[in-house]
Amino acid sequence: MQSTLSKATLGRLPMYLQFIRRMDAEKVSATQIAKGLGLGEVQVRKDLASVCTAGLPKVGYPVSTLRRDIERALGADVPVSAVIVGAGKLGTALMDYDGFSDYGVEIAAAFDRSASTPSLHGHVPVYPMDQLAAFCISHHIRTGILTVPASAAQTAADAMTAAGLTAILNFASYPIKVPSGVTVHPVNIALSLAYLHLAASETGKQEEEEQYGTKSI
Repeated sequence: MQSTLSKATLGRLPMYLQFIRRMDAEKVSATQIAKGLGLGEVQVRKDLASVCTAGLPKVGYPVSTLRRDIERALGADVPVSAVIVGAGKLGTALMDYDGFSDYGVEIAAAFDRSASTPSLHGHVPVYPMDQLAAFCISHHIRTGILTVPASAAQTAADAMTAAGLTAILNFASYPIKVPSGVTVHPVNIALSLAYLHLAASETGKQEEEEQYGTKSI
């Protein structure tokens, strides 16, 4: 079912899953979810119908069934191991993050060019970069999280793809180049914050115009 879902729908499913995981009820409706998340009811209804057929008009969905089907659509029902490349401040923060398990992701290890010998950060082993390929091959890992500085991003990405990784979550503020067949999802925190600042500024400007009846020229 997952292959038929749009990227937009897949992007909203984690929000739905987080919402119903917090519920203490047997049934939930698209209306409840839409109101709880501030989303359009029609869109939520379409999204839920695309992953779960157990919904009934005026009744809603069994929470346990909807949760199972969303987890299945996201692949969260099948554990996935990933590695972190770059054990600096951001990489360390991700190693400390305990929310990956909520979506079936386990951080199996981290790798850093400054590591000369294996060490342990919490429960996550940290290895030198030259052990990346052997580790990924022996543990059948295909997913990596890139958290190195921009200046080292392409070199690290080359090492990741050479190690057989075919999916990379890129936190480096640099557009890496990868071979055909490798999926990259960029995460630019600074850009996201800039967007939020702009959105907040526009909202504030609109509220001021409505309050004082003025418009910027």
